[in-house]
Amino acid sequence: MSALDVRTFTVGPVQENCYIVRADSQAATAVIVDPGDEAERLLGAADALGVKIEAILVTHCHFDHIGAVAPIAHATGAPVYCPEVERPVLADVMSWVPPGFGPFESYEAEHTVAGGERLRLAGLDIDVISTPGHSPGHVTYAVPGALLSGDVLFQGSVGRVDLPFGDWATLERSIEGLLKAYPQETVVYPGHMGVTTLGRERDTNPFLSELRLSVPRAAAVDSPTLRS
Repeated sequence: MSALDVRTFTVGPVQENCYIVRADSQAATAVIVDPGDEAERLLGAADALGVKIEAILVTHCHFDHIGAVAPIAHATGAPVYCPEVERPVLADVMSWVPPGFGPFESYEAEHTVAGGERLRLAGLDIDVISTPGHSPGHVTYAVPGALLSGDVLFQGSVGRVDLPFGDWATLERSIEGLLKAYPQETVVYPGHMGVTTLGRERDTNPFLSELRLSVPRAAAVDSPTLRS
């Protein structure tokens, strides 16, 4: 089985995690997930890896996750996949940016996702999972053995719900769905902070104390997504 190759780049003033993901360390193509800032650095990293960016995947459209989408799309020609209900935010980004940040360039996404789609990009099978709560259209991208979770679940924390359109009950249901659908050893690549696993967060995350009662360890089962 090929080993997934995920490279992490923490960018911008709020330390957002962008990922360059390819099927293995020898693959010549990759996807980039949530390029939030520092476009030149990210483009240089792709060049250093010797990969062509085949697609740009967006988990949600808060400014710290989309600030570099436009320049990377223009430089690479890669199409952008954006949550459907948040597409207008990417298309008019500065209307949603707090004072003191930016400027960022708007972009009209070529594709939208809402959850339930299966994408085949850069040699990767990618399942799109609807995970709202932090934002209304938030999605998580599942690749073999891992979740690119944006701002749903962090190492020891969860996504904020005090921003416009955030909702704790909805976010909790989204996290519960991930815990029930994927094995505990599934690696979580979050939008901020360090890499973790579903099992570690289920057992230790202080925000998930109630979910530990409804999602016992045995509830996490093999998912068809996580295959060789």
